[in-house]
Amino acid sequence: MSNKKNEDIEMRGGEKDFGGEKDPFMGRPPVPHRNNSQDGVTAYIEKLDNSPGASILAYCMASISMTVVNKYVVSGTYWNLNFFYLAVQCIVCITALLIGQQMGLIKNLAPFESTKAKRWFPISLAFVGMIYTSAKALQFLSVPVYTIFKNLTIIVIAYGEVLWFGGRVTPLALLSFGLMVLSSVVAAWADVQAAINGIGHSAEASAALSTLNSGYAWMGLNVISTASYVLGTRKAIKKLNFKDRDTMFYNNLITIPVLIACSLIVEDWSRENLARNFPPETRNTLFIGMIYSGLAAIFISYCSGWCLRVTSSTIYSMVGALNKLPIAISGLVFFDAPVTFGSVSAIFIGFVSGIVFAWANIRQRQQAKQTLPTAQPTVMSASSASNRDAANS
Repeated sequence: MSNKKNEDIEMRGGEKDFGGEKDPFMGRPPVPHRNNSQDGVTAYIEKLDNSPGASILAYCMASISMTVVNKYVVSGTYWNLNFFYLAVQCIVCITALLIGQQMGLIKNLAPFESTKAKRWFPISLAFVGMIYTSAKALQFLSVPVYTIFKNLTIIVIAYGEVLWFGGRVTPLALLSFGLMVLSSVVAAWADVQAAINGIGHSAEASAALSTLNSGYAWMGLNVISTASYVLGTRKAIKKLNFKDRDTMFYNNLITIPVLIACSLIVEDWSRENLARNFPPETRNTLFIGMIYSGLAAIFISYCSGWCLRVTSSTIYSMVGALNKLPIAISGLVFFDAPVTFGSVSAIFIGFVSGIVFAWANIRQRQQAKQTLPTAQPTVMSASSASNRDAANS
C-alpha cells in the first residue's frame, strides 16, 4: 500500500498594476481549501498501514479464510472438478495481478519471458501437484486433521534443507518435530474412532474408514509435493533472480493451460455432472468462493510482506505458528467436525509444536547473529514468505 500525500497546486494568475503599486493580496496565489475529512482519512490509512496489530490480523484472516473457502468448495457430495477449480483460481489470480499492475498498485512485476518460463516449468508442475493434492486432501479430511498433518511438511522441508542447502536441525527443532508427529498420530486415532463410533453399521463404518484412508493418502502426497515445490523454488528463485510476486505470476500463468488440459481430459464435463457439482441452491456461493480463493493468494502474499515490514521476522514466525490454532478451530465451527478429547488434544499438541518450532528458529537466528559471518545472509522476499505460507496453510 503506497502512501500518497496531497500536493498543493500552485496557481499563478496575472498580476495587475493599480497605480504602480501591487496589491499584496492580489499578488499572492490563492490558498487551496483543505478538506479536513480527507486529511483525516489519509492519516487513518497511514496509521493503519504501519499498525503491527492490523497486519497480524489481516494475515491471520487471509490464511484462515482461504482454508475455510477451499474446504467449502470441495466438500460437496458429488464434487469432482478439482482441476477446473484450480484453473479458475489461477485465472483469477493472474487477472488480479495484471489489473493491479495497470492501476499502479503492484510494482516490479517481472515481464513474461519464454526462456524463464521453460526453466520454471518443472517448479510449476510441482506447484500443480501441491495445490491439487491439497484440494483432494481437504475433500476427504476435516480442517483440523488437515491442518495438523500439514505440520509434517515442515519436517520434510527441514531435512531437505539439511541435504541440499547445508541446513541444521537443532535439538529444540527435533523436539518440535516429535510433537508434530505425535499430534498427527493422535489426530488420526481420534478421526478413526469418531468414524467408527459415530456410525453403527459395519458397512457404513468401513466406507467412512475408506474415505479417511483416501484422505491420508492424498495428505501424504501433498506433504511430498509441497516439500518438493518449496525446496525447488528456493533453488530456482536464486538462479532466475525472481523477487516479490514474480513466482506467483509465473506459477499461475504457466499452470493455467496445464490445469485446463487436465480438466478437459480427466474430468466429466457432461451436463448431468455439472448439475451435480453446481446445484442451483449453492451455485452462486460456489462461484463466489472460487473467485475469492484466487484473490486470497494475493491477499496472503501482501499480508505476509506487510506483517514482515511493520513487525519483525521473529513476530512473523510466531504468528505463523499461532495461526494453526484458529484454522483448526474454524473447522470445528464451520464444518461440524467431531469434537472429542482426542481431536482437541491433537489440536493442542499441534499448536504447541508450532510454537516450539518457531522458538527454535528464533534461537537459531540469534545464535547465527552472535557468530562471525562468513557469507552473505539470505534475505527472504515477500514471495518467498508467501510460498512458505502456502506450504503451511
